[in-house]
Amino acid sequence: MDTQTRHALKQDRFVEATASGLGWLQLHRANAIKLVVAIVIIVALLVGGAIFYNTRSNNAEIAFGHAMDIYTTPLRQPGQPVAPGEPSYGTSAERAKAANPLFFDVASRYRWWKIGANAQYFAGLTYLDMGQTGPAEAALLKASGSHDSALAALARMALAGLYQQTDRNGQAVDLYQQLIKNPTNTVPASAAKLLLAQLYETTNPAQAKKLYAEIKDQDKTTAAGQIAAQKLSGGKPLQ
Repeated sequence: MDTQTRHALKQDRFVEATASGLGWLQLHRANAIKLVVAIVIIVALLVGGAIFYNTRSNNAEIAFGHAMDIYTTPLRQPGQPVAPGEPSYGTSAERAKAANPLFFDVASRYRWWKIGANAQYFAGLTYLDMGQTGPAEAALLKASGSHDSALAALARMALAGLYQQTDRNGQAVDLYQQLIKNPTNTVPASAAKLLLAQLYETTNPAQAKKLYAEIKDQDKTTAAGQIAAQKLSGGKPLQ
């Protein structure tokens, strides 16, 4: 078969394939249009969803950052003049009162996001600073159920402290024991043991001494180990 003949056959096949394709499109025109429209809608939804997510995420970070800026503002020293136009707080309760509604707002509006869980935790801390143990407990309980184990551990530790403060040592002990069994980067077992030992100092001195000894032997190079060693020697803990 010569080159010209082969070229002619290829051309004929191309024409036939094109005609066949066009024929299929004519027969299935409605379905083809629906498919294209569906693809366009899906792409639009994906793009719109990405834009919405990024916008919400950015807004959440800005709001949370503003609340943190307030919560971490250094307290004004006695006699220190207030700089015009700058936030100034004389007590931790005063500062917490300013930050709390901002954290609560972020926790409410972005409760399905990680930053919302973080805000929930800090809302609990600010309630504690204001001495409002009821709302603090509710906020910290929510934060303790976070899928983020590091954040949940911090919330449980704060809850345990609240339980001690409100004469519910049994509940505090349960939480400390949970934290010891399930350590995280934010609350290592040694830190939970140390807090539990401090609780036991007045209720079960023998158990407190046992825990301090464990911490001293297992965490010799850490701050927790040094505090435990000083406790056992009768000295004051490091600050």
